[in-house]
Amino acid sequence: MEIAIHGGCGTLAPELLPAAEWEEVRAHLAQSLRAGWAILAAGGPAVDAVQAAVVVLEDSPHFNAGYGAALTHEAEHELDASIMEGTQGRAGAVCTVRRVRNPILAARAVMEHSGCVLLSAEAADRYAQAQGLAMVDNTYFTTPRRVKALADIQAGKAGGAIRPITEADRHGTVGAVARDARGGLAAATSTGGFNDKPQGRVGDSPIIGAGTFARDGVCAVSCTGMGELFIRHAVAYDLCARMEYAGQSLPQAGDHLVHQTMSGHGIGAGLVSLGADGTVHAPFNTRGMARGWITGEGRICVATHEEVFDVGHC
Repeated sequence: MEIAIHGGCGTLAPELLPAAEWEEVRAHLAQSLRAGWAILAAGGPAVDAVQAAVVVLEDSPHFNAGYGAALTHEAEHELDASIMEGTQGRAGAVCTVRRVRNPILAARAVMEHSGCVLLSAEAADRYAQAQGLAMVDNTYFTTPRRVKALADIQAGKAGGAIRPITEADRHGTVGAVARDARGGLAAATSTGGFNDKPQGRVGDSPIIGAGTFARDGVCAVSCTGMGELFIRHAVAYDLCARMEYAGQSLPQAGDHLVHQTMSGHGIGAGLVSLGADGTVHAPFNTRGMARGWITGEGRICVATHEEVFDVGHC
């Protein structure tokens, strides 16, 4: 059994946040891992584990998903999420939702009950509400940091930026991959998109094969970065295809996509992936990427930049 997560690439420089806040970020990453691991340890399926892990990250203000999500140009929130299990290839997703508290739960409901793969906008919110999911006002997702980031970006466009706009100001995503005791794989991804995005924009996170993919016997993957490029290159599926059809290892496939394909376009990118043999690989080409995993010895490892912290036993 294995589980790994990410909280988005393009992490702020260490000096831009106090040490106590970075410690809290790592604590929330560890909490996410524990939530997923508890399900795996009880014999539950990988798809339940990735859902549980992502819910924790959606509820944290430190990540661009759920509470703390990015703001559109109009200073509102439109959220995307997807989930996929690798045994039968079932998947569900929602995009541009505005009221469901945990979009990953809406994506799971779409997968389980709708007969569809993707529902969008107001119809997806109505469906989530009909499924009994918690609904909130759109302002629930707003945090002071996102308000400031939007203001900085818009000031920069107007020529009045007081500091350079960072990758972390623009983007962010959360995701999880897991393998259960039966060898089943699953992946889940959730995001608020990017700050100052146009209304109605849809990135890779809710697109199966672009930002999320899982296939038993091969791999599970969740991506983070500029979604338009991940869609155009079908990155999540391409990673799986490179392994299944070209015989590449998980690190070979992931490194090629992040450090050649995505870096070749000059964009910040990362992903977290898990092979059928339990290998975890989390490449990124930015200053940092919030991420974490549980080792075979049951140790919880989390990181935001290069240094990896062992934060205890699960």
